Amino acid sequence: MWAHVAGKSKHPPAEFYENPLNSIGYLARITFRSFSRALERRTIGDGVSAGQWRFLRVLWNEEGLTQRELSRRVGMREPTTVTALNGMEKSGLVRRVPSKKDRRKVHVYLTPRARKLRVKLMPKVAEVNVVAAEGIDPADIAILRRVLPQMSANLAAEDAAYAAAHGGPASLPLGAINP
Repeated sequence: MWAHVAGKSKHPPAEFYENPLNSIGYLARITFRSFSRALERRTIGDGVSAGQWRFLRVLWNEEGLTQRELSRRVGMREPTTVTALNGMEKSGLVRRVPSKKDRRKVHVYLTPRARKLRVKLMPKVAEVNVVAAEGIDPADIAILRRVLPQMSANLAAEDAAYAAAHGGPASLPLGAINP
């Protein structure tokens, strides 16, 4: 741990992050992977992988999004979304409909089967969250729910500023987190 000295930075020195367990990004990544594995163990029997889950979750809240908007909301690049949607279409989870207004756009809709899965899969999400929160004070969970979106927003703002300064596109924003 670092010692806070009056008048010095409130942040630890760079050396502090040499230990991966001091890196918020590292901890978030390994936690995310653990969540994904735990959820997929519960959903794969219903024909839904962790990768497909992200798209279903967004589409359960709003169908008819374009592939581009779906990519943005899920936080994936468009080629990755196209690949995922190809698999979901073959699995009978989604259908893609060309836009009547703009032939370049394709809208994504759930199949009746995918809509029915919501009732079956959402309790499994709740179960994973309960398992993950075991032994953690609810007040700490509330802090986590407040802090993680703020960190995401901070990084998205920094990314947008970088892109603007360097004339390139910003990375995909994850600020549009779906509940």
